[in-house]
Amino acid sequence: MNAFDGLPCSSAAADVPLPGTATRVSGWLCVEHPGAWGRDVIGDEVLGAEITAELAARTAAARVRPTLIRRPGRHEFTGARTVLLVNSRAEGGWCERIEITELEQLLDLDLHLLDGPPPGLGEPVTDPLVLVCAHGKRDQCCALLGRPIAAALSAAHPGQVWECSHTGGHRFAPAMVLLPSGLTYGRVDAAAATEAVAAVHRGEVALTGLRGRSGHKPVEQVAELAVRAEIAAGLDDLTVRSEPEKNSVAIDPTYAGSALVTHRDGRRWRVAARTVAFAPRQASCGAGPKPVTALVADPIQPLH
Repeated sequence: MNAFDGLPCSSAAADVPLPGTATRVSGWLCVEHPGAWGRDVIGDEVLGAEITAELAARTAAARVRPTLIRRPGRHEFTGARTVLLVNSRAEGGWCERIEITELEQLLDLDLHLLDGPPPGLGEPVTDPLVLVCAHGKRDQCCALLGRPIAAALSAAHPGQVWECSHTGGHRFAPAMVLLPSGLTYGRVDAAAATEAVAAVHRGEVALTGLRGRSGHKPVEQVAELAVRAEIAAGLDDLTVRSEPEKNSVAIDPTYAGSALVTHRDGRRWRVAARTVAFAPRQASCGAGPKPVTALVADPIQPLH
C-alpha cells in the first residue's frame, strides 16, 4: 500500500520543493466566464464548440495560455466579459484589459501580439493582478484551498483578484499567479498570499511559497530563487539566463543545468541545479502514484 493513498494531492506533495515548479507561460488570454467550468478549458468547450475549436488552434499557434477567470464570490452575469491580455516575460511584461459582449470578439484578437510590446488593444492595467486557481473540476484541492484565499485577497484588493482555471501544479494548492510579473506561488495561506501581493506593490518579491516566474525555464526559476534567498533584490533587479548545455550530465545524471543571474548593479552568480527523486505519489486527487522529481540548487557561485 502506498503511504500517500487516500491523501489529497496537496497533502501528498507537502515535502516536494517548490522552486522550479512554475508552469512556463509568457502569454495569457484570460476570459471572464462566470458559469460552470469543465475539467479542461479548451477540451470541454465551455465557451461553445466553434469558438473553442478556433481558440484552441490560435492559442496553440501563438503559444498563449487560455485561462478562464471569474470574480470571487457570486456575481450576476451582466453580459459584458473582461478579457485580460498579458505578456509575463521576466523583462518587459505588461497587461491590457478589454471588455467584450460576444465571445466571437475573441477571434478579432491577434494573439501573436502578446509576444511583443504592449499592442494598445485595450486599457493598460498598471496595478498587479492576482489569479488564484479555484478549478474544482480539475482538482478538488484547488477549489477547497484556493477559494478562501481568493476571497481574502479580493476583500483587501477589490478589482484586482480573480479566481481562475488550472494554472499547473494543483498539488501545490493553494496556487496563485501574479501578473504581469508571472510570480507563481504555492502552499500559501491568507497571510502569505497577502504579503506576496503587498510586496509586488512595493516593487519587491516575497519568498514564502514562491515557485518561480512563469517567464523563466525551471532551472532559471531555481537559480533566481537561490540568489534571492541570499541577497535583497527588488522585483526587476535580476536577470536570468540559462547557460549552454554541458557534458556534466554524463558524469552526474542528476545534473539539470545551470544559469547566470545578474543584478542590475553588475554582480553576477552562477547557479547549478540538479534533480532529486521522491517517493511516487499522486499528482492529482484520485490519480494513481507516479514518480516524482524536483529541482534543487547547488550553492551559488559569485562571479567576478
